[in-house]
Amino acid sequence: MTIKVRDYEVRLTRTSAERKQVRQLRYLVFVEEEGASATEEQKQLREEYDSYDRFADYMGVFHGDKLVGTYRIIDREAAEKMGGFYTETEFNISKIRKASGNIAEMSRACVNPEYRENGLVMRMLWLGLGEYIAKHKITVIFGVASWVGKSPVESAHAISYLYYNNLSPLNLRATVLSENFAQGVNPKLSRMNILPQVFVDEAIAKKQMTPLIKGYLRLGASFGKGVFVDVPFNSYDVFVTLQTKKIAAAYQKHFAGSETAFEHLGLKDGTMKTIGKIMLLPVTGPFKALRTIAQFLLRDDADDVEFIEDGKDNNKIEEKSE
Repeated sequence: MTIKVRDYEVRLTRTSAERKQVRQLRYLVFVEEEGASATEEQKQLREEYDSYDRFADYMGVFHGDKLVGTYRIIDREAAEKMGGFYTETEFNISKIRKASGNIAEMSRACVNPEYRENGLVMRMLWLGLGEYIAKHKITVIFGVASWVGKSPVESAHAISYLYYNNLSPLNLRATVLSENFAQGVNPKLSRMNILPQVFVDEAIAKKQMTPLIKGYLRLGASFGKGVFVDVPFNSYDVFVTLQTKKIAAAYQKHFAGSETAFEHLGLKDGTMKTIGKIMLLPVTGPFKALRTIAQFLLRDDADDVEFIEDGKDNNKIEEKSE
């Protein structure tokens, strides 16, 4: 489905040329702006990519023909083709892999610097991701959220706050693979309890959090144990997990008309039930649910939203580095 707001639209990429735009935007943000390392080939192409792009889906926000925001999505089927998820290079996710149904990893979220001022592009990405989750029956979404730099102590209040207040339940808790740190990086930097709990200031913690992490928290996300220091990418990462049943009550009320509308979803009797079932609830149908989500996420822009069903599913395009 394509979702339009005036001259913006959010949807999966459809062509090799659009996927090239994704890699170019990632190069602009991650390499040029944030200082991630790049190979000589990537520098020549001015594209950021890795082996996990080959079978991934790209969610993109387009302003006219220009891609201005993107998320990479890898579901269970794509991960099996590629031998695993990207996050498995940093975290042990064996517990999440045991969840029934489809699971999906979100990564490489970025927005063109010229389009960050009012947050519309990021909110449209969230809206597109919600439609993707329902359509593909995703039961758990996960990924990493990052700060720029190599010193987690710079975000000590935020990271410690997540540790003391928002760790994932044990049955879904990812754990950091500090043994995968680059040579010379102290494994002790993986600790999340940087500060004793009594010293953690919530106000400072929230200021240190990125907008993306704040957004995950509002959705009811929980976090894995440990911080991964990614030297080549000039970042330090925490692991994010989101179950449907953990979506904050306020979001549930806006999405489905009830603060307990999703209570029956998530891990229950050993089975992960799909977020897509919200579309089957008596309170709403698929279109009404998406309209409600759009009203909540897009606020003043919601009156301009159009929902356009695609004629057919967009197949993943096998990617090569050239």
